[in-house]
Amino acid sequence: MGFYKQHISVITEHAVDPDKRRYSDTAEACRHYIDLDYYEKSWPIDTVPPNWKDAVAKYSEDTLLAYGIVPWHIQRMLYRLTEAFKSGDAERIIRVSADLGHYMADACVPLHATMNYNGQLTNQKGIHGFWESRLPELFSDEYDFFVGKSYYLHNPLQTAWMASSGSFLAKDSVLEMEAQLNHKFPANQKYVYERKGQNSVKTYSRSYAEAYHRMLDGQVERRMRLAIQLTGCMWYTAWVDAGQPDLLQGRQPEISIEELQNWMKADYKILHDSLMLGRPE
Repeated sequence: MGFYKQHISVITEHAVDPDKRRYSDTAEACRHYIDLDYYEKSWPIDTVPPNWKDAVAKYSEDTLLAYGIVPWHIQRMLYRLTEAFKSGDAERIIRVSADLGHYMADACVPLHATMNYNGQLTNQKGIHGFWESRLPELFSDEYDFFVGKSYYLHNPLQTAWMASSGSFLAKDSVLEMEAQLNHKFPANQKYVYERKGQNSVKTYSRSYAEAYHRMLDGQVERRMRLAIQLTGCMWYTAWVDAGQPDLLQGRQPEISIEELQNWMKADYKILHDSLMLGRPE
């Protein structure tokens, strides 16, 4: 934790690097999503083999690349992070950690699990940015991002699949609720123009966003919290698998009293939850 707190600014800056690479690397896009409705029309997801080699044997590599590979790419990035920890290269650890966090978060977005990723198939074009950008922009100050301690993942690939499968399960709510809201909401109040830097851009109005946010009943916050929790678990798992190297080389990071109090509160909450509900495996 000390290492990541020490480098949080750099990690934050590089968290968007995978999106930037989509404009220069033709192999990048498929790493961010998996169109599970190509393989399965309804829950549960039980036809796609979780193992890459088995999936290739069943569908062909070209098919998998065409419809997204995010769970498998998370596993690949976890291996790279483990190797980075073993090398002791701080710059490499930071870079790969930021990339892994990006893909893990993408797997938690419902519209990264469907061919109808931007509502283009249901006349809801723009819903992708609405869900993952506009709503957090307006309401994330109200979210609780203290998710408790990370824990070791005995089957990280299964965890990645759990995230994508949960996104697939949630995507119908994302699409259907917006369609219902659009049907009953005054058309002239759905969009507004707002100033973004030097430009004036068309975006969803606050009143429309508030109505949608209420309908989703905390879904965006829950998926963001899951992304945070699983990113931490992936980082921790890679560090453990690398032999738990001393990343600070004996130095202690500066930690404020406020941060320490917040961590203590988070630890108390996770302890309480574990006693009531049982700890995750």
